[in-house]
Amino acid sequence: MGSLPIDVDSFSEPVRRLWDRANPCVLCPRQCDVERSAGKIGFCGAGALPPVSSVGPHFGEESVLVGPGGSGTIFFAGCNLGCVFCQNFDISHQRHGRQVTIESLARAMLELQRCGCSNINFVTPTHVIAPIATAIELARKDGLQLPIVYNTGGYDSVETLRLLEGLVDIYMPDMKYSDPAVAEQLSAAADYPQVNRSALKEMHRQTGDLQVENGLATRGLLVRHLVLPENLAGSFEIIDFLTEEISTSTTINIMDQYRPCYNASAHPKINRRPTQKEIQSARRYAIGKRLNVLT
Repeated sequence: MGSLPIDVDSFSEPVRRLWDRANPCVLCPRQCDVERSAGKIGFCGAGALPPVSSVGPHFGEESVLVGPGGSGTIFFAGCNLGCVFCQNFDISHQRHGRQVTIESLARAMLELQRCGCSNINFVTPTHVIAPIATAIELARKDGLQLPIVYNTGGYDSVETLRLLEGLVDIYMPDMKYSDPAVAEQLSAAADYPQVNRSALKEMHRQTGDLQVENGLATRGLLVRHLVLPENLAGSFEIIDFLTEEISTSTTINIMDQYRPCYNASAHPKINRRPTQKEIQSARRYAIGKRLNVLT
C-alpha cells in the first residue's frame, strides 16, 4: 500500500473514513477494490490525487446556482459512469485534466470565493470525493463560507454519502434511467436505477428540499433529469418516484439539451434529439405531480 497524499490524522473522522474507503477503493458502487494510494486505478481512471479539468465561474448552470458572480465550478476528469452519449467525453472518458494537490484544490475554492462566486460546485466528484472532502475542511479553516454543491451523475454509494453529511450543502444528482437494461446499455451500470434511488433518499435525508434565499440556493436537493428520445430515460417513472418516495416539493430541472455525442451514433434510438412533444410531455407530467419544475 502506498502513502496518502496528505496526513489525514488531523482531519475529521468522516474524512479519514473516506480515505479508508479509497484504499482499497469502494467509494462508489463499482467497488473496484484497487489501492489508489499505490497508483492503482479502477473504472474511473483516477489515482490518489484529483485530476482537475477546469476551475472558474460558470454562468450556464441553473439560475438558482449562478447569481451575479457565477457558480464556482471545479470540473474533475474521469467518471464512474460509461455514458455512450456524454457531452463532456473529453473530460469523462478521455480524462483531459491534470492532477492537483489537495492544498491547491483548497486554494482554488478560496479564490472562487474571492471572485464573488455564489457557491463551490464540484462537477463529477464521486470518484475523487476523499481528496475533495479533505480540501473542503482545509478551505473552511481558512475562511471558506460558500455553500458546497455536489454535482453528480447520481451513481453514488449511500455508505460514502453518509460521510459527507455536514460537508455538502446542495446535492445536485442526475436521475438518468429507470430501466436497468437501458442503464447497462447506455452507461455500463445495470444497477443504476436502484443505486440512484437509494442515493437520492440519503441526499434528501441530509439536506431536505431545496431552499432558496434571494434567488440563490443555499441548501437541499436539486434533481436533474435529461429527457432522452423514445422515453429511454423513463421520465414518468422517475417523476413518480420523486413524488412518492422523496417529496412532493422536490425541485427538478427537466433538461432538453440532449444531442447525440461521443458514441451515440452507434445506438439508433438515441441518434437524434428528443422532440418537443417528448420534452413537454415529461414537463407537463412533473407539473401535474406538483413537483417544483425549474424553467
